[in-house]
Amino acid sequence: MSGIVQGVGFRPFVHGLAGELRLAGYVTNTPAGVVAEIEGPVGPVGAFCERLRSEAPPLATVSSVSRLDLTPLGVTGFAIRPSEQGPGHTLLPPDTAQCAACLDELGDPGDHRYRHPFITCTHCGPRFTIVTGLPYDRATTTLADFPLCERCAGEYTDPNDRRFHAQPVSCRRCGPRLRLTSDRPTPPDGDDAALAEARRLLTAGAVVAVKGVGGYHLACDAENGEAVRRLRERKERGSKPFAVMAPDVSTAVAIAPAGAAERRLLESGRRPIVLLRRAAHSLRDAPSGGPVLAAGVCPGSPDIGVMLPSTPLHRLLLGLPGDPPGPRVLVMTSGNRSGEPIAIDDADARTRLDGIADAWLWHDREIRVPCDDSVIRVRPGGDSLPLRRSRGYVPEAVTLPFDVPDTLAVGGDLKNTFCLARGRSAWLSQHIGDLDHLATGQAFDHALAHLTSLTGVRPGLLAADRHPAYRSTRWAERQAGGRPLRLVQHHHAHIASAMGEAGLDGSTPVIGVAFDGTGYGDDSAVWGGEVMLADYDGYQRLAHLAYVPLPGGDAAVRNPCRMALSHLRSAGIEWDPDLPCVASCPPAELRVLDQQLSRNVACVPTSSMGRLFDAVSSLLGICHRVGYEAQAAVELEACAAPAMAGCGSGYTFGDPDGLLDPAPVLRAVVADLRAGTEPAVIAARFHHAVAGAVTAACRAARHRTGVSTVALTGGVFTNALLDEACTRQLGAEGFTVLRHRIVPCGDGGLALGQLLVAARLQNQVGPLRTGPVESTQGRGGAHVPGSARQSGRR
Repeated sequence: MSGIVQGVGFRPFVHGLAGELRLAGYVTNTPAGVVAEIEGPVGPVGAFCERLRSEAPPLATVSSVSRLDLTPLGVTGFAIRPSEQGPGHTLLPPDTAQCAACLDELGDPGDHRYRHPFITCTHCGPRFTIVTGLPYDRATTTLADFPLCERCAGEYTDPNDRRFHAQPVSCRRCGPRLRLTSDRPTPPDGDDAALAEARRLLTAGAVVAVKGVGGYHLACDAENGEAVRRLRERKERGSKPFAVMAPDVSTAVAIAPAGAAERRLLESGRRPIVLLRRAAHSLRDAPSGGPVLAAGVCPGSPDIGVMLPSTPLHRLLLGLPGDPPGPRVLVMTSGNRSGEPIAIDDADARTRLDGIADAWLWHDREIRVPCDDSVIRVRPGGDSLPLRRSRGYVPEAVTLPFDVPDTLAVGGDLKNTFCLARGRSAWLSQHIGDLDHLATGQAFDHALAHLTSLTGVRPGLLAADRHPAYRSTRWAERQAGGRPLRLVQHHHAHIASAMGEAGLDGSTPVIGVAFDGTGYGDDSAVWGGEVMLADYDGYQRLAHLAYVPLPGGDAAVRNPCRMALSHLRSAGIEWDPDLPCVASCPPAELRVLDQQLSRNVACVPTSSMGRLFDAVSSLLGICHRVGYEAQAAVELEACAAPAMAGCGSGYTFGDPDGLLDPAPVLRAVVADLRAGTEPAVIAARFHHAVAGAVTAACRAARHRTGVSTVALTGGVFTNALLDEACTRQLGAEGFTVLRHRIVPCGDGGLALGQLLVAARLQNQVGPLRTGPVESTQGRGGAHVPGSARQSGRR
């Protein structure tokens, strides 16, 4: 049996099933999966094979069952044999939140695991972050140094027990220990005392570093404005929103409204951060005495990130019934300094988080690999959009639409994830982060070694982004070692990612709408507002946002007011001081920008839709300088949200010869500003204008090519308002719309697309071809991707 069949209680399940059917034989773990040899009458043997799939344990996924008839040996009894070593690979489940049975025991004073911070069973608990190798046994986890006590050993070997062969099993006698480190000369003694002191400190307004399963969090009372301010200041987080942890779903929905799909996701074993559209009461007066979050938790954001406890330790930290009062909701943010990877090592956490945390609540169970919280948004129709795919989802495989050789795609530089693949399975890594920090690069290497050991993939092919300065691309060039390296255009990879997760085999192209902040274009410009005809073999640029100068490169990204001024100049609009973006710039800065734009100094052309959102945000006076990525666009979305339904007709882009020209939109925005129109109405009209431009471009593309499937991809589509408006308008026009549901639409899903494009090119005969398609005549005169490519060899 292959699939997710190790670490999920599958061998105990097989043991119990064989016993029920009175079959003899054995079951064992191997690096390639679970092997069972059974002996008995034909009927029960057939029933055994059928029920392996239909009655598998909750965390198991049986992807295949191979059957081989053998000569009966006349054996009696059924046994779980020791695991076998050797080549091959299997799938391991992600870390999973505590199950209902373990939660009941956690709060039961009569249970010997009452208040045990590491309670787990075959149906829940850490897997990915504690495993050191396969086959999955206690000896290949970070629990190897915790010998089972007599009672736990009895449960571990009892076929009728829920903890039969549960590798991370422990109790208060034999399991990991909690500790609290603070400025107190005498640390609290024991798990209960450490937890009680941590809760006291949090109640008093302290910042506590808490060790979870995938790394440290920094926690404080989410209702304490001073504590939130102090955490934000110490971490140098600017105004980037914090996520919060609530003890249960009823508290979560008192913070922000949640539909049925959002509630199910909050309570699922994956326990992601779920983005809930904020309500007016969430930062003021919550109903029925619910939590009142401090204003500094998520300033300027249309959403509140909410999660429920993902470990028993977190549940205890929020308190069980009868505990002394403590914080009702906790801020839970990654335990790191801005730009660094999450801390997992205890000594490192105490060094790196010194000056941020007032105390450290930690334990002596090692975390094998860092794994940040996942972030998910639920769309109105109930399907999910992952914004960050990490804990609770990794290392689940993504099914590919065609076979690929052993391949590694290294992703991008921002929100980095990499991807390993073999055959029809791809494994995306956990969220690594931005590769502009040495420690993040080291985390990339460590995560790659770990996932390689779990999957058994030995890449003979590498894929990377075409951007010559990307750290991920330079890493791939250094590590290629004679292996072929395919460089894939950024937006082509985004579109291929959307196609791949939708199961398209590439036999027909799609219209790809790839909107983001930055991607290296074939003309060395900064692309980001692209409409392409694409398959895995190539792409043709059909339309794009009109180029404007990007004054100073990254300086323009950090200062949306500069992008606003650049767009105004390109649209022929004077820099009058009544415009907020002009008023926000000191005279000296305006003079420098005027000279820079007039002389075209350090002004790379860009077609970035992300930068246009920044420009409009500044033009409306919403955000002129950013403290985190996409802040201006996020705050523009928040401004637009209440007016989307009643804002009247949207503005209209110009469309000369395949260009999406924003000049008419900007002139209309300025006119509305000067007429005193509310910023929310203008922001909403702008969102509708972009959706209208997408629809018009796709309509023109369909007329030209006959293609009626559209893939919406790129980081701009994390904007829920734009995502829904485009989907609604395209659907009304009869298009089939592909939206991301499995991997992020931003750069966190880029590696999947890189891998599919590279693998398809590798399967072709002849020289490497990674450039844009040349226009080739198809049926009815349509331009479709063909075999001729411009060379992309470096």
